[in-house]
Amino acid sequence: MKPVLILQHQTAEHPAYLTEWLAKHEYPYQVFNAAAGSNFPASMDDYSALAVLGGSMSANDPLLSNRQAEILILQAMRLDRPVIGHCLGGQLMTRAVGSTVGPSPEPEIGWQPIDYADDPLVEHWFGHRPAPRVIQWHGESFAIPPGAVRLASSSACPNQAWALGQKFLAMQFHIEINEKKAREWAADTDPAWTALQARSSSVQSSQEIISGIDNHLAQHQAMADHVYSQWITAADR
Repeated sequence: MKPVLILQHQTAEHPAYLTEWLAKHEYPYQVFNAAAGSNFPASMDDYSALAVLGGSMSANDPLLSNRQAEILILQAMRLDRPVIGHCLGGQLMTRAVGSTVGPSPEPEIGWQPIDYADDPLVEHWFGHRPAPRVIQWHGESFAIPPGAVRLASSSACPNQAWALGQKFLAMQFHIEINEKKAREWAADTDPAWTALQARSSSVQSSQEIISGIDNHLAQHQAMADHVYSQWITAADR
């Protein structure tokens, strides 16, 4: 099997549980970190699937890495190779297929409730009992592209996930989270985070994020197991 291509935009936004899962199941992968000076590959020819990670930048920012990611997303789709997007990654998928990204109705940080659509693709992608809370960190969100199916929503942000069939999944939330990454998030000292907590009920504190590790992470990772299994199963061997 050709390796999975993972596009990383910022060092802090590392693949976490995604690469743990790939290693556990002995799937080859390569990570390219734009923040560490790595140029993204020019082509999907040498890769079986594509995963695009998150980042604090906007998908609309005129960054070379953003535009390179969109090109690779379109290449993967045209080659019928599975693509999964995490937060910024899902937003870049949205732009790549011609839809829009803009301010979220409300920001979301921490373990937030989520509702799932009544559609067969929900069980395909998220399993029979999807996690009732997912971990978020975003201030922007995507529109649902023409032809895509909205799979999930929340009161703070109605567009939480979309799919184009059984190979292409964009998520607003961070299914790749593990305990290490959650604790790194909780240690963030950005004063803007404190200001958001004061005005939005969908923004949790660092202590709430840490408490959620015990309360929500196991079910969250069980859903990640299903998501990643469905995504990788669609790749050519």
